[in-house]
Amino acid sequence: MARHKYNFTIAYADTDAGGIVYHGRYIEIAERARMNWMRGKKIPRGDNFIIKNLNVNYSFPLKLGEDICVETEVLKVGNVFLDTVQYFLNPENKICATMNSRVAYIGPDLRLKSIPE
Repeated sequence: MARHKYNFTIAYADTDAGGIVYHGRYIEIAERARMNWMRGKKIPRGDNFIIKNLNVNYSFPLKLGEDICVETEVLKVGNVFLDTVQYFLNPENKICATMNSRVAYIGPDLRLKSIPE
């Protein structure tokens, strides 16, 4: 499956006093990228994907004003889970962070449900 690309500009609200992206903001930016990737996918009303597990490896800081790209890739599709990886790339295409997640599929009753085709 091809990687989905999401472009994002680092704003003041994303950084600490030194102009470096605060570690917690990576999760929020990754969620925006994931939601952008989900656009256009046909998910039955009331069903949802939720994060079950998350692991972030920070390699190199992102900085204020940088135009970055978050690339999202599905590594594995199970019956009720997706395993994904998201790469945070700086303007020089250097991987600054890698986020692995397991995403569970749930129905309106908040119970695990088989992922539809």
